[in-house]
Amino acid sequence: MATSPRLLLAVLLLFASAAAPSVAVKLVVGGGKHWAPNVNYTDWADGHEFHVGDWLEFDYEKDRYDVVQVNETAYKTCDGSSPILSYSRGRNFVFRLNTTGRFYFICSRGYCWNGMKVSVLVRPTPPPPAVAPSSSRASRARAAAGVWRWAALTALVGVAVLAPLPFRV
Repeated sequence: MATSPRLLLAVLLLFASAAAPSVAVKLVVGGGKHWAPNVNYTDWADGHEFHVGDWLEFDYEKDRYDVVQVNETAYKTCDGSSPILSYSRGRNFVFRLNTTGRFYFICSRGYCWNGMKVSVLVRPTPPPPAVAPSSSRASRARAAAGVWRWAALTALVGVAVLAPLPFRV
């Protein structure tokens, strides 16, 4: 079954007109100090924005610390006895922020009392940045010409890709 060049052009134009996806960010908890005691994680969290789709990476000393997701009450009291999630293997743990709301993490091995706890507020994924409107006719005309040139080039490439090649048997 052959694909028509018009269909290919329509699909390419559809993709070209789609909004650019937002890029998720991976944040190392604590920055260069990682997941360790005596780090001010409140200041660290206040210095970042967290959005749905972002990742938190907890890097820590193997067999010494852990990462425990808890509720707000357990966070305030450093109680890891009823975790939502607990991770203690290896040297790091990566957690995806998949919903909006507040997430709470502690170290349940006694270090929570030395500041090894972090709370992050996850917001919706921000919309892509808006393109500033152009005020001059000349710049609008240049932009329109660029779009038409791009569309023509895309159509030509699509036709060239789909055109049957002359083979001799």
